Amino acid sequence: MDQVMESPALTVLADPTRARIVQLIRDAEDGRALVGRLADELGLRQPTVSHHMGALHAEGIVVREPEGRRVWYSINPDHEDRVTALLGGLPTGASGSEPDLERVVDDLAARYRGMLGRETVQQYVHDSYRLLAARERTPLLASRTAAFATARLDDLAREGAKAETGMPTVLFVCVQNAGRSQLAAGILRHLAGDRVTVRTAGSSPADDVRSSIVSALDEIGVPLGGEFPKPLTDDAVQAADYVITMGCGDACPVYPGRRYLDWDLEDPVGKPLATVRRIRDDIDRRVRALLAEILPAPLL
Repeated sequence: MDQVMESPALTVLADPTRARIVQLIRDAEDGRALVGRLADELGLRQPTVSHHMGALHAEGIVVREPEGRRVWYSINPDHEDRVTALLGGLPTGASGSEPDLERVVDDLAARYRGMLGRETVQQYVHDSYRLLAARERTPLLASRTAAFATARLDDLAREGAKAETGMPTVLFVCVQNAGRSQLAAGILRHLAGDRVTVRTAGSSPADDVRSSIVSALDEIGVPLGGEFPKPLTDDAVQAADYVITMGCGDACPVYPGRRYLDWDLEDPVGKPLATVRRIRDDIDRRVRALLAEILPAPLL
């Protein structure tokens, strides 16, 4: 199978912090910004902003402009149209019009050329949009549709190659997909790197990952990346080797050949950060035990 190639701006802007960074750069008087100033405006640590900026730069969304000891960032003119298509021209926080789904289809059809037909790509893009739009409209709807469709299409394309790669897929499920499942997924991604495919979903997903979850992960050096709450779909369960619910009563479709686990975990919603840290550390221990089971010992 041909290697799947990333298409700039498709998934990286699904993360609200990265979208906010891009919007702040676009709104700046001279169209450029410094990491330190962005950190102050966002109320985040500079290393966290630098991580997000690194992801944006790696995808070609922003360009670096060294000036003495300072480095300015501005939007890459070559991708300004994609940024506008995915985020719109409205200030962050405003509700936008219908997203340009055909632009998303075009980019993803090019990405999966030779593996998946355009009709399949179009079906998944429009279905992903329908599932996400059933919740709340946000300026991130287009970029999140692209990210959600990309994950689903990656799983579809990977099915044919799974016997060759042997890479396991783990799906973490909780109702809102904004707390426990995101903690588990973030920690597993951090520990396993590209040796395990990690997915999350929820039966009634929230609008965004809770800020306490982002803070708890940031404390242990685990970036959330472009993750956001996603609806639970049958194809996500079918693509998984391990399906792990988080003690929250979510029911998943049962398919042969998958291992189903339920972790009885306290709900972090509305809890103080000290409690969220305790839940995080409990999840960390469980994830490490799971990883030892999933991957051969020499790889750990």
